[in-house]
Amino acid sequence: MNGLRTIWLLLTAATLLTAQGAERFARYRHAFNYDTLALQVQLDRLNLSCNCIDGYWGARTEIALMTWQLLNGLEPTGKPDAKVLDALGGDTNVLQSVVVSASDYAGLVAIPADWKARARLASMNYSSVLERLAERSHATEGLLRRLNPSVQWPNPTVGTVVRLPACNPPGRRKREYATVLRISLSRMEITAFNAEGKLIALFPCSIAREKAHRPAGQLAVKNVAANPTYLYDPQLFTPGTKDKVKLQIPAGPNNPVGTGWIGLSLQGYGIHGTPSPDKIGQAASHGCFRLANWNANKLMHMVSPGVPILVEE
Repeated sequence: MNGLRTIWLLLTAATLLTAQGAERFARYRHAFNYDTLALQVQLDRLNLSCNCIDGYWGARTEIALMTWQLLNGLEPTGKPDAKVLDALGGDTNVLQSVVVSASDYAGLVAIPADWKARARLASMNYSSVLERLAERSHATEGLLRRLNPSVQWPNPTVGTVVRLPACNPPGRRKREYATVLRISLSRMEITAFNAEGKLIALFPCSIAREKAHRPAGQLAVKNVAANPTYLYDPQLFTPGTKDKVKLQIPAGPNNPVGTGWIGLSLQGYGIHGTPSPDKIGQAASHGCFRLANWNANKLMHMVSPGVPILVEE
């Protein structure tokens, strides 16, 4: 009986995918679309990020697609179709099934709002299994809920099978090395180029809220650090406060600078991760350039001290 049920489920899934394939990108600008999800995953694998994978069409997905089209000598229409998706790798291998394990619960911690309480934590780790799996799959928590409607989120029991975007499949591309970075303030994006001048990465970023705090011109990578700690200065967050005691905030994905730090030649500035990837693409930082943690980690492994950075409008 279990075997028959498994076969029925597989046939049902195949039928649904066939139906979706017959209506590829139908109303893709107006609603969740499986093929949009597939396209986002395929572009993410090429380091052309839409930021958070969610299955919804938006400006970041369109820019990533246009960039891929330009790199491949195609007209940069930014319009998806079946031919484009097939050229990227199709839609049959973009999801994976994983089993929730005890290790997914390791180190989970409630993140307090109070900074002094945060400084007392051993780690600024994930606060739920949902948050951990969403970051692992470069996706929104909403997408994981959509793909797994019967799962008891945010902390499914050990042994639960969940479907996730497969952004890091076996046989990944060899590591690319950047010889120059460009940061566009108006487009809020960071692009990386190799020694041949070819674009090898496109990552959406956030920039400083106040124009006076936005650096410009020629900078360089000063240092690189994985899982950095953070020095909290109350004067930066609440100007004029009487509290002048700075606090050392422990490392972790919920640390204010996330899981990766690229220090810049301009004192106090850097490119770093964030605990809030859904807010990337805004003028909201104090001066640094924020990336989703997964993109900060990718970029961190592409650069080394001395790599030039051009910040432009």
